Amino acid sequence: MNIKLVVVGKLKEKYFKQGIAEYAKRLSRFCKFKIVEVADEQAPESLSQAQMDQVMDKEGSRILEKIKDREYVFALAILGKERSSEEFAQEIQQLATYGHSDITFVIGGSLGLAKKVLQRANTQISFGKFTLPHQLMRLVLAEQIYRAFMINEGSPYHK
Repeated sequence: MNIKLVVVGKLKEKYFKQGIAEYAKRLSRFCKFKIVEVADEQAPESLSQAQMDQVMDKEGSRILEKIKDREYVFALAILGKERSSEEFAQEIQQLATYGHSDITFVIGGSLGLAKKVLQRANTQISFGKFTLPHQLMRLVLAEQIYRAFMINEGSPYHK
């Protein structure tokens, strides 16, 4: 199985890099795990809706360039469906069982994801209504993917 995170922006903090590297190492026994970073669009603090849409559209084009047709795509979105860890694990297992060996998760920039990215996604997933820094979300997502594999393996890690 191949699991890819397509994310907007670079990871700067060393502690996030270390945490993600640890989960990438743990995941290596279950899947090929990689993170693909795309450039974020520089924008001033206060933007009109049209300017925000333009920024998201540019970032969205960069994201879509990194996604192949065969990939099953989860878009991380506040309005996406919330899942328990067990439900998420079951979904990953079912995707693998039914021939989806390339799974991609997309984390947008600070303004969110362009409509065209949400339309390309096979499903939208939410980790709740909290707003989290994108760097932290990468770490949380990597841990939850690892947790899903551990649940599916029947490991006590989940408890």
